Amino acid sequence: MSRPRRAAALLAAAVTITAFCAADVLARSYPFGPRTRSVNDLGNQYVPFHAHLWDLLHGRADGGLLVNWQSGYGSSFLPDIGTYLGSPFALLVALFPRDEIDLAVYVVTGLKTAAAAAAMACLLLALRPGGSRPDRAGDAGSWGAAGLLGAAYALCGWSVADASYNPMWLDGLVALPLLCLVGEWAIAGRRRHLGVLVVALAWTANFYTAYMATAGAALVLLLRLLLADLPRRRALAAAGRAVLTVVLGMGLAAPLVTVVYFGTQHAYPGRVRQFAPVASEDVLARLLPATYGFGSPAVYVGITALLLALALPFHRAVPVRVRAGWTLLVLAVTLSLQWAPTHLVWHAFATPQGSPYRQAFVLCGLLVIAAWHALSYGPPDRRALTAAAGLLTLIALVAGRSGLVRAFAWPVLLLATAGALGGLALLARAHAGRRTRLAGLAVVLLLGAQLGETAATSAVATRLRLGHLDDYAPWGQRQQRQADVVAGADGWPRYRTDPGREQTVGNDPMLVGGQGAQYYSSLTSDVLSRTLTALGDGWTSRGRSVQSLDNAVTDVIFSVGARVHSPPDPHQKHVPQDGGRVTVTRRDVPPLVTVRTAPDRAPFGPSPYRNQELLLGSRVYTVPRLAVHGDTGKPARGGRVGSGNAVTSPTITARCPAGTQVYLWAPHYSGTARQHGAGTAARFHFEYPRSRAAMAPLGPAPASGRLRIELTPERPGRIPGGAIGCLDTARLRAAAARLKAAGATEVTVSDGTIRARLPAGSKGIAVVAAPRIAGWRCATGGGAARPAGEYHGLIAVPLAGTAATTTSLTCTFHPPGLRLGTAVGGASVLTLALLGTLTTVRRRRAQAPPTTAPPRERVTTAL
Repeated sequence: MSRPRRAAALLAAAVTITAFCAADVLARSYPFGPRTRSVNDLGNQYVPFHAHLWDLLHGRADGGLLVNWQSGYGSSFLPDIGTYLGSPFALLVALFPRDEIDLAVYVVTGLKTAAAAAAMACLLLALRPGGSRPDRAGDAGSWGAAGLLGAAYALCGWSVADASYNPMWLDGLVALPLLCLVGEWAIAGRRRHLGVLVVALAWTANFYTAYMATAGAALVLLLRLLLADLPRRRALAAAGRAVLTVVLGMGLAAPLVTVVYFGTQHAYPGRVRQFAPVASEDVLARLLPATYGFGSPAVYVGITALLLALALPFHRAVPVRVRAGWTLLVLAVTLSLQWAPTHLVWHAFATPQGSPYRQAFVLCGLLVIAAWHALSYGPPDRRALTAAAGLLTLIALVAGRSGLVRAFAWPVLLLATAGALGGLALLARAHAGRRTRLAGLAVVLLLGAQLGETAATSAVATRLRLGHLDDYAPWGQRQQRQADVVAGADGWPRYRTDPGREQTVGNDPMLVGGQGAQYYSSLTSDVLSRTLTALGDGWTSRGRSVQSLDNAVTDVIFSVGARVHSPPDPHQKHVPQDGGRVTVTRRDVPPLVTVRTAPDRAPFGPSPYRNQELLLGSRVYTVPRLAVHGDTGKPARGGRVGSGNAVTSPTITARCPAGTQVYLWAPHYSGTARQHGAGTAARFHFEYPRSRAAMAPLGPAPASGRLRIELTPERPGRIPGGAIGCLDTARLRAAAARLKAAGATEVTVSDGTIRARLPAGSKGIAVVAAPRIAGWRCATGGGAARPAGEYHGLIAVPLAGTAATTTSLTCTFHPPGLRLGTAVGGASVLTLALLGTLTTVRRRRAQAPPTTAPPRERVTTAL
């Protein structure tokens, strides 16, 4: 790397890190203040996934690269790696203490953002339109300008508002300028192998944003080829080299990409959304500093870069074709964000369930490149800057009608505009007079304006996010107590230890340890979510975040021998402060592998209590008739509570055998429920279509057997028929003892392999207490492995009774798509090696001296 390029990259990274941290100081956000930054999926997914990666790297995780045994009773982990942890930056978490995992993710986020800034600075200097010399002091196309624009790109609105709490997306921010560099190498016909590696790294780090970055880089390459005015043959050759580079790079990434693809095919389906473009004033508002809106495109790139991009069409020093080309490309991509067909193309033909403008970083990159073209031919003159200022004024006037522009945004906009216009005017004078000192003053002014507005914009986004997204506390005393208790109770793989129903985040098992039902991922398997729902479990995120189920029967079914009980998380707004202790309930449970001699193949029905009995193989519940009514005795029609036409102060009455354990299943109820005269109330949370309430225990039935359950609804809901289950704990203990007696005598688990020894003469089916996700193959004795069967959502293997002393069972897991991806990756490696060999042979032949003399020389010699 040349000295100017290195200087630009360092400047861009330094400015980015400074603004990144300054924003959190202003917002008083972690790690510089008391406010948490773990909002939404950052706290629920990314921090726990990085914690699990830390455990893997330090040899402390249950499972490996293939299977995560801590989450969802056994989930495929390689697709999660490809989705959340494929970036090489993720490995840096291993350098931090385990209890500083939040700080580790913060540092990784900052480093990714800085890397994006450095990559864009290098790209801008590689473009060098107009033949400017970036090493000349005072030149508008100098490394200083490239560094500032690189930082403007890295700190764009998409980065600080959306990707800062979705750090896996930041890999796409890094990938876009790098893939554009690959396009430049393809035009020049060099660095083929490096280009292939860059593409492979981008698609491995995060294929989702890499797809968008590749599309954006392709648009840049096409425009570059058009503006270069190359002969058709050379242009086609360059395009062909670029396509081949991308294909080979994607081929190298295929072992991970195909696993992710097939993982999505087996994932629980999310809600299908239709794209609805936001109002034009909202789009324009997000170009301005200190604005924020979750569902609008965050295309802010700083006032300096925006003014330069707006000045480009009026900059007479720039060739007309260059002005027209880049202006039209920016406008076309802007319009593509708002049109449903192109919206689908940008998002791989699936509208996201969250923000619908995840491709906005590509437009931010194009705006910065357009701004660079406005500078590279010399700073815009007074005419161009006046036109740009007029357009900015018009944008501000239209954007002022948007509710996204709050009062505090106007002072930031005015100060940033004054600094940007003043700095650009000084830069123009310095360029005309070759005055280095004046150029330095201009850079200082531009730098100050950029740092101030960017820090303010990021701080505003950080503060406003807390107002409408769920947030979670960083690692602290609560998580440490949970982790200590889980570690003390752990007995894997003899039994599971569930970290508990009172969750701190959606992926507690990965964060604090244990092996529970909880699991939140975009790749949560369909079979896991549907099976646990049929058993009475609850979920959030429309079924992709399954929760722990505090139920004695399911604990026996899934071999949960220790269950942790924590007080409600005081950080959450909807629960009271509680300083209670963390306790453990222990239970004698069967092993992970049990034998069912007469399995009941009847399908699941509407009652979770009967479904639990199907899996258990024994009748243990009484499901009584119930009535829902109010304090006046008025019955609730259809069990509806909490609505305008429902009863007030609703109660449920029923009869249970004395001493049985009472459970309430009310998946469409939100509020609390308490047995009359009992202690702590159980909490239910339902919000259509986001969340479903889980079954909850309400304590033992009174000696009279008469139940009176008092409800306190928080919103309209419904109590279904058959909502109450009365569990006979003596029958459950007997059923558990029978399963344990007929179960495996020894079970070992290692990453993607389960081995078990079964009692001699075992007949029926062997059932593994793990969801039957795609990829499991099992064999008994010395037989061949076959795809595992399914028993009500769990892994099942047919057994033939033998007289042998022991019967062995081995189940192995191979992620769907891994073999195909490995084959494609191998073919890409061979193709790359073949192309390299052919290139080397061709060069040697071209450099080798002729072995025979020309005909005339041979004649002369003969004479």
